[in-house]
Amino acid sequence: MKQVGLHFTHFLLLLVLIAAAAALMAEAQNCNPSGKVRGKKPPNDECNHQNDSDCCEEGKLYNIYRCSPRVSKQTKATLTINSFQRGGDGGGASACDGKFHDDDTPVVALSTGWFNNRKRCLNYIRINGNGKSVKAMVVDECDSTMGCDDEHSYQPPCRNNIVDASRAVWKGLGLKESDDRWGWMDVTWSDA
Repeated sequence: MKQVGLHFTHFLLLLVLIAAAAALMAEAQNCNPSGKVRGKKPPNDECNHQNDSDCCEEGKLYNIYRCSPRVSKQTKATLTINSFQRGGDGGGASACDGKFHDDDTPVVALSTGWFNNRKRCLNYIRINGNGKSVKAMVVDECDSTMGCDDEHSYQPPCRNNIVDASRAVWKGLGLKESDDRWGWMDVTWSDA
């Protein structure tokens, strides 16, 4: 009789361990904020408002993320717009190649977790939205870990699910600047 009780105890312990592991995996996939950064008031004219970019508000707390949702064949994301040209709202040269890129070239910046320590640099992704598909090269990181400083043009940190795209990507998806979705749209993407 003691052996049956012992086996049942092992079985219960195994169930508890499996439940704990499943809970940890679910939490890791949720990608919760990993901290906050306090907004600073940008010096005069140092926050670029091109493409309706937001500027940090003094004292406001912004979430930061070191992770992004898991990548799949249909990774859900928010497509935003960015200028990768010199003087554009993207700030400095692209992290992957140290260059600026024309707005008519299909390029993107990915949130920190998806950028994956430059592992996607100069690789292509496929973006699906508005019933169309566009292939774009990853040239930069949309920093989810920092913001509200000179290096980030006094803009808040990126959310953890952003594909920040040039005008060429938006046009390739068949959108016009007059469209209500221009600059902010739900899409899916995958590595190309």
